[in-house]
Amino acid sequence: MSVQPLHDLWEAAATQAYEPMVSKDSQFTLGFSLLFIALILSGYFSLNPSSKNLPLVALPASLAAGFGAVYMICAVGVYV
Repeated sequence: MSVQPLHDLWEAAATQAYEPMVSKDSQFTLGFSLLFIALILSGYFSLNPSSKNLPLVALPASLAAGFGAVYMICAVGVYV
């Protein structure tokens, strides 16, 4: 396996600017909305825990919480 194609790909990518899927201005709104949806869905699941609700409510709640947390971290930044 040659390293040269990987280097060519790296050099070609250096000339293109990265454009995120969600703009910096709307990351906070999206993150907050996802975390709120996760709170509502997890609250509903805690009131009605059943194996039927696991893929319908709990899985979307956990995905919304995960993505919402990442978007909130991206929106407010991490300062050391």
